[in-house]
Amino acid sequence: MARKATTIVLKFGGSSVANSECIERISKIAIRESKEHNVIVVTSAMGKTTNQLIDLANQVCPGCDGRELDMLLATGELVSISLAAMAIQKLGHPAVSLTGWQAGFVTESSHNKARIAEIKCDRINKHLELGEIVVVAGFQGITEDGEVTTLGRGGSDTSAVALASAFKADRCDIYTDVKGVYTTDPRVVKEATKLDHISFEEMIELASLGAKVLHPRSVELAKKYNIDLRVRSSFKPENKGTEVISLQRMKDMELTKAVTGVALDTKQAKIAIISVADRPGIASKVFGELGKNKINVDMIIQSVPRDGINDIAFTVPREDMETAKAVCEEILKDIEGSKVEADDGIAKVSIVGAGMLNRPGVASTLFETLSQAGINIQMISTSEIKISCLIDEADATKAVQVIHDAFELEKSSEPIIV
Repeated sequence: MARKATTIVLKFGGSSVANSECIERISKIAIRESKEHNVIVVTSAMGKTTNQLIDLANQVCPGCDGRELDMLLATGELVSISLAAMAIQKLGHPAVSLTGWQAGFVTESSHNKARIAEIKCDRINKHLELGEIVVVAGFQGITEDGEVTTLGRGGSDTSAVALASAFKADRCDIYTDVKGVYTTDPRVVKEATKLDHISFEEMIELASLGAKVLHPRSVELAKKYNIDLRVRSSFKPENKGTEVISLQRMKDMELTKAVTGVALDTKQAKIAIISVADRPGIASKVFGELGKNKINVDMIIQSVPRDGINDIAFTVPREDMETAKAVCEEILKDIEGSKVEADDGIAKVSIVGAGMLNRPGVASTLFETLSQAGINIQMISTSEIKISCLIDEADATKAVQVIHDAFELEKSSEPIIV
């Protein structure tokens, strides 16, 4: 088989390769696409394999060494790529499976959350020249000195987009178990509607705010290299899904709705440092120490000073709550604080939309909607195209529903594409 003029990358998540039936289904998709394109397939580990491996590691050695954890987690994708290559071969098309390092992924030396430094394309190019479908293990790579690394959550999405960039692919299709990107989680709001198009900027915000369809790192990479990115269902491959595009390709932004989607993040925790000294350097000390411990901070609020003191509150990933609290308690004396409080019974609900730009009244509608529903707002953060509110977790589902209704997202209109 001769090499085609164009290349596409197809990424299949864990639910899309969960069993032999699923693997046969995605193999047929790859073969169908190979009639017109060179095809590079990227797979995640089967089903919940990665979570199971992490649980197993914690049973054997809680807080285990990052290097050994990467060695363990990298095995998950090896199963799915070899089975996918076998299934494609069984259906009569040549295919080869490659680990991340065989495929040329070179990463930085950080374990568990490594970033891609470069992709050496020679090995994949050789197989494409032979007309083979190349099945690559996502989520993994190798350092210059030969150490196996993994890319962290969403790493397979990032692997796929990086390959699309390296091979100047015509497009990158991210196959999952849903038909595309919705106005909100359809499991929470039954009236949620699928979007035909969404901008990179909106998708980055939604992904960062809790939407699970795409990882923000992959969307940022697609935006940087202007990759034609599509979210599709491996169970309904005839559906075109959702195309993620640049704002520049959207025309007459005034005609779009102010809000594109609602995101919910229930994996946050709030840390509050009470009665901190109101003097220069306090915030630098607090967030500097958290940074040294690799704890990402999201929302931050500082109260108005009173009698030379104030309170500082911020949110962190729930899994980092205890570590963050301990870090703050260690420096409590240095910052002249009285105590540290932690609360994991909170959630963050956010609205996102490029149509918010230069459109007044969006924030007031959001706040009034939550108020009328009896939902108290603890913290607020904003950007040009998003507004986030921290609320009690008990109110999370109700908040998403009333916000979705208030902005009439079940009637979501699509932007005009040029």
